[in-house]
Amino acid sequence: MAKNYPPFMNATGNVSRILEKIKVAATPDRFTQDFLSTELGFSGGGAKPFIPLAKKMGLIASDGTPTDLYKQFRNTSPSTSKAAMAKAVKNAYVDIYSRNEYAHSLNKQDLEGLIVEITGLEKGSATVRAITGTFEALKSFADFKERPEETEDKAQEHSDLDLHSKVTESSKSKSSGKPLPIGISYTINLVLPKTEDVAVFNAIFKSLRENLLNE
Repeated sequence: MAKNYPPFMNATGNVSRILEKIKVAATPDRFTQDFLSTELGFSGGGAKPFIPLAKKMGLIASDGTPTDLYKQFRNTSPSTSKAAMAKAVKNAYVDIYSRNEYAHSLNKQDLEGLIVEITGLEKGSATVRAITGTFEALKSFADFKERPEETEDKAQEHSDLDLHSKVTESSKSKSSGKPLPIGISYTINLVLPKTEDVAVFNAIFKSLRENLLNE
């Protein structure tokens, strides 16, 4: 793996195969070449660059200890696993993401063009193809979209802000002395006189309509 180039494996097909094995194998105390060859079954020289790649990604610490990101990638929840890989890809390809923060959305041709720009290598060179192939293989295990739990947290945050805003407005209204809207209802108990004269009743109800019911 060239020092000044984005990380890559020449045998790009091994990237996906090794990651698939990592997801099902037990997490080792240290991720070594012996673990890679004996436990995961990749003894060929083409698999050896995986460890330096994994260190660049933040999946393995400098001493070979699997990190929390490694464990999150192994999580059986697809959203957690894919989000961990998305973070790992961004860890490894800082140069690419510094040029385009949405590099994972580029098609293969545009990605190759960006890698040629960064490395200064010839278009179609073996190294450019290897960097592109490695990036594409890793990307297939990742989801760069916002995680559901983050969305829920933000929704709750907005809900809390709305509640705080309403309480604040209520407090301001009280402190400013502005009258709050008040609804009043009342009941009228009417005692009618004992009479058979209809005109008396008409006069009473007319007075009610004109003086009370129309207010």
